[in-house]
Amino acid sequence: MRIALDLAREGGGDVNPNPLVGAIVVAGNEIIGQGYHREFGGPHAEVFALEQAGDAARGATLYVTLEPCAHHGKRPPCTERIIEAGIARVVIACHDPNPLVNGAGVAALHCAGIAVTNGILDQDARKMNEIFFKFITTKIPFVQLKLATSLDGKIATRTSDSQWISGEASRIETHRLRRRFAAILVGLGTVVVDDPQLTVRHVSGKDPIRIVLDGRGQIPLTAKLLRDDGRTIITAATMSEEKAKSIHSQGADVWRLPGEGDAVDLHALLQRLGEEGIDSLLIEGGGETAAAFLENGLIDKLSLFIAPILIGGRTAIPAIGGIGVDRIAEAIRPQRVEVEQIGADLLITGYFDRDP
Repeated sequence: MRIALDLAREGGGDVNPNPLVGAIVVAGNEIIGQGYHREFGGPHAEVFALEQAGDAARGATLYVTLEPCAHHGKRPPCTERIIEAGIARVVIACHDPNPLVNGAGVAALHCAGIAVTNGILDQDARKMNEIFFKFITTKIPFVQLKLATSLDGKIATRTSDSQWISGEASRIETHRLRRRFAAILVGLGTVVVDDPQLTVRHVSGKDPIRIVLDGRGQIPLTAKLLRDDGRTIITAATMSEEKAKSIHSQGADVWRLPGEGDAVDLHALLQRLGEEGIDSLLIEGGGETAAAFLENGLIDKLSLFIAPILIGGRTAIPAIGGIGVDRIAEAIRPQRVEVEQIGADLLITGYFDRDP
């Protein structure tokens, strides 16, 4: 199953909003077929594994990281293919919460006389598909906040210089993270100060949709996000028709969303993203944007890169802006926290009140 999970991860960034799935066919303690879901709309993992196994799949065991589908979608049900191949036993990591599946796959296999073992490395499989599990059950994107700070919690100096706080290894890891997400979001301040591209570099993968929180439609028309290839969405609570037309002429989309004053309603933004089939959102900056999502309870996961440097300065920019809490007892506390070293930096990850 661990091999199947590793295979499944190969589809990261290419299958959204579908789940990551890996499958292995085993006969006589030997792997005779393997595969993973490679792209949205393409064959499922089970199909690749069974095709590779061929006739030898009859009487063999299939290991699969997610309950096989039993409904007609873009592809025929995987359960039919498994039954036709003559598989004798199916070992599943975790059930599929998709309302179209949700136990129906296991039931179909049982009805065909196939032995089923469920729950092998269940938590590993659920964590791997945390994006899919959130989106398929809520139709709201999985939201992850990524921050890169100094030891004293700054994301830029008092002159707004921020490149580079984290080391090269952390920046490469950030690009690996980006390729897993359907969309990436920054606030207007980040665009004005850093003029980022928000593309996937250093690793192979497609670029995410770029989203800018721009309450009053003040994004400079010279911004790289408006001049580079790829889809860019500017979200605003208020924006003149003239500015909207200028942005459209650059090839970007404008979403006018509800808001209080000039601030975009973040709940409305996530709802709109879900309606567009965008299953995941990575937030990369800046401090006020991070605070707004945290204060609204909209972050599912945190990735915090901490570099071994001290910036100092009362007016240096903190990682989290906003008003903040009055008492330590009110502090926001991530759960299931993990720490690892990335080059010279530390990477701290944690979740906010949701199981993966």
